[in-house]
Amino acid sequence: MTPLLNLVIYMTLLTFAAIMLGAVLRNREWTPEGMKAGLSNRDNLPEPTPLGGRAERAAANTREGFLLFVPLALVAHAAGAGEEVLLGAQIFFWARIVYLPVYLVGITYVRSLIWGVGVFGLALMLLALL
Repeated sequence: MTPLLNLVIYMTLLTFAAIMLGAVLRNREWTPEGMKAGLSNRDNLPEPTPLGGRAERAAANTREGFLLFVPLALVAHAAGAGEEVLLGAQIFFWARIVYLPVYLVGITYVRSLIWGVGVFGLALMLLALL
């Protein structure tokens, strides 16, 4: 498997982890009430804690990034694109790794800067394909 396809797998795992963490923290699933909410249809969820809300938003942002990353990576792989795409993918992936805990902790300006670094990685990928 190529390094680019490895990054697709790693991004898939990171996205899944972000989704699960968002649900667990949002619903406080370590409590009996939270476990009940997590196993329910989620029609009447209580308001999330600040941490739970950040975790849920970070998971949504990770899903959005995943939707942009995967098509670029797969097209690049199919086209046999070079090192520029791989560099962009690596920048994007590592920015996402740093982004999640920074968002959870609530460091606002740094979080936005890290998000921008990830977008820069996506832009490198796109420019290498055009």
